[in-house]
Amino acid sequence: GVLGLLGAAALVSPFFLWGTSMVAMKEVLPATSPLFVASVRLVPAGLILIAWAASQNRPWPKGGNAWFAISLFALIDGTVFQGCLSEGLQRTSAGLGSVIIDSQPLTVAILASLIYGETLAPAGVAGLGLGVVGLLMLELPGGAVDALMQGDLTGAVALVTSGVASVEGGSLWDSGEWWMLLAAQSMAIGTVMVRWVCKYVDPVMATGWHMAIGGVPLLAYSLVTEREVYENLDKLALPEIGGLLYTSLLGSALAYGLFFYFATKGSLTKLSSLTFLTPMFAAGFGYLLLGETLNETQCAGALVTVVGIYLVNTRTSEGDKVKE
Repeated sequence: GVLGLLGAAALVSPFFLWGTSMVAMKEVLPATSPLFVASVRLVPAGLILIAWAASQNRPWPKGGNAWFAISLFALIDGTVFQGCLSEGLQRTSAGLGSVIIDSQPLTVAILASLIYGETLAPAGVAGLGLGVVGLLMLELPGGAVDALMQGDLTGAVALVTSGVASVEGGSLWDSGEWWMLLAAQSMAIGTVMVRWVCKYVDPVMATGWHMAIGGVPLLAYSLVTEREVYENLDKLALPEIGGLLYTSLLGSALAYGLFFYFATKGSLTKLSSLTFLTPMFAAGFGYLLLGETLNETQCAGALVTVVGIYLVNTRTSEGDKVKE
């Protein structure tokens, strides 16, 4: 019924907000920097969530266990995730980076199985695989996908890595793909650990505090190393200011609050699989608002991704019912 549709819309809304925030950030990043945007996404949004939670009389964190859990959550899902993401954005192609980040439901599925005993039916495992295939079709250069289908692995790799910072003669830490992989794993660990955190802290308070605390080291580093960004803040145009506000208030405060609330209520694997929707929303609104085009392969990739999400969220449940 109507309530079911509203519930489904609420469940999907964090991924809609994250996807549309990526479109908004495209307007903001050229005038600022990834690290500055990461700081703005975390600290103000976290403080707003804390203020809202306090206005609703939600309990404040109390005791050593609560603050230890929040601090660890802030380090992993705030500082490390956003810090690695900002480094990776500067060193890798957008498509390849997005595939690496949005493939984190695979890690969540493994960790949720090991820690919480969540199970996936064979159809659910296939759904996760289809989700990754759909991401590849959506986000990699069209020529790379064509080359892969023709068996030309070398050509595909060359197309994917064009524009990616070379690490020849450098260390692993010069690789954008490595930073993106670390970001994906930290986000996955943060998703799985939220149930443990919420044993000691209210979910909304935990989300707000972990964002505010996790953003402080990034903000401090940005202030020291990116002074020119702050010197030119008065030159930001209205669309850029609007993009920052949207990214912080809706793409962070609201989206993370909803995501971690849902993470305490149901299957982490199913919830995380909806992450595959983020690049679809980003591509769709990039087409509508920025005039970006979608080719046939990308449209097919979106369809494959939807089928994958369907398998994870419905066939997995059927597998669980059979076991019962």
